[in-house]
Amino acid sequence: MSKLVTIFGGSGFLGRYVARRMAIEGWRVRVAVRRPNEALFVRPYGVVGQVEPVLCNIRDDASVAAAMRGADAVVNCVGVLNALGKNGFDAVQAEGAGRIARIAAQLGVARLVHVSAIGADADSDSDYARTKALGEAAVQEHMPGAVILRPSVMFGTEDNFFNRFAGMTRWGPMLPIAAAGTRFQPVYVDDVADAAVRGVLGQAGAGVYELGGPEVATMRDLMNRMLGTIHRRRIVVNLPFWIARIVAGVLDLVQFVSGGLIANGVLTRDQLRNLARDNVVSPEAPGFADLGIVPTALGTVLPDYLWKYRPSGQYHEITSSGRRLRS
Repeated sequence: MSKLVTIFGGSGFLGRYVARRMAIEGWRVRVAVRRPNEALFVRPYGVVGQVEPVLCNIRDDASVAAAMRGADAVVNCVGVLNALGKNGFDAVQAEGAGRIARIAAQLGVARLVHVSAIGADADSDSDYARTKALGEAAVQEHMPGAVILRPSVMFGTEDNFFNRFAGMTRWGPMLPIAAAGTRFQPVYVDDVADAAVRGVLGQAGAGVYELGGPEVATMRDLMNRMLGTIHRRRIVVNLPFWIARIVAGVLDLVQFVSGGLIANGVLTRDQLRNLARDNVVSPEAPGFADLGIVPTALGTVLPDYLWKYRPSGQYHEITSSGRRLRS
C-alpha cells in the first residue's frame, strides 16, 4: 500500500501545491481542513480516492489525531495573517503547531515538515512573527527531526500579494502602498512546495531553511514590476507610517465592531509592524541551494496569471498591435 501524508491546510495557497506534488509522487494524500466541502477541488490532483479532504480543527487534540492517524508523514501549512474569532495567532500558529507536533510524536509519525515564515522572532512586537517563532520552538521540542521552512512572501496564481495590488490598479490613477523601502525576496509557491516534498521524502536534513527567490527588491520596485507586467501606468504613492497606522487602526476597528463580519483584508496594524522589517533570507541560513532547488524568477511566472489585470485582459497584445497598425 502506498504511503500516506496528512497536509494540514492542504487546500490553502501553499498546501494545494504540496498536495499536488505528493500525489504525483504516488502518495495517498489526506487534506485536513476546517471546511472539507470547500476543498473538493483537490481530488483531481490524483487518481480516484488518492487525494481526500477531511474535517479537522487544529485547536482540538482529538480532531488532529483523527486526521493524522495512519500517516507516515505530516506537513503543516496552516497560518493566519489576520486573527479572527477563535482562530487567533496564538491558537493557530503557536498552540496549533505545537499540538500537531506533539500528536505526531505520540503516533510515531516518521517525518514532519512545518511551514513558518522569514522574520519569525519570539521577541517581535508583531503577533504574527512572535507566534511563528513559538510554533517553531514547539515543533522542535516534540519533533527534533522536523524540517522547518521559512519562506519570504510567496507569489503564484492564487497569491494574495500581486493579485491584490494588481486589482487595486482598477480603482484610479494612484496605487497607495506602505513601507515602500522595505525589501522582499519573493519566492514562487511551487518552489516552496518542492522543498516541503523533499522534507517528506527524507531528502532534506532536519533544521530551519530560509527560502527566497533569486531577486531582492523593495516594495516600490515590486509594484513597478507588477505595473509593467499588466501594462498600466499608475503613480505609486508611499503612505507615511503614521498615516498607514491610522488607516490600519480604522480597518481593525471596523472588523472588531462588526464581530469579524467585515474582515480587514487590506492592512492590519500587525501586518504594518511586519512591513517595517526587511523580509529577506539571512546570508548564513540554509536555503534552496542546500535542498538542490534552483528558485524560479518573478518574470517567468507573473505574466502567466496577472494578464487578467491588463486593460484588455488576454487580448491586450492583440489590441495594442491593432492600434499601432491603425496609427
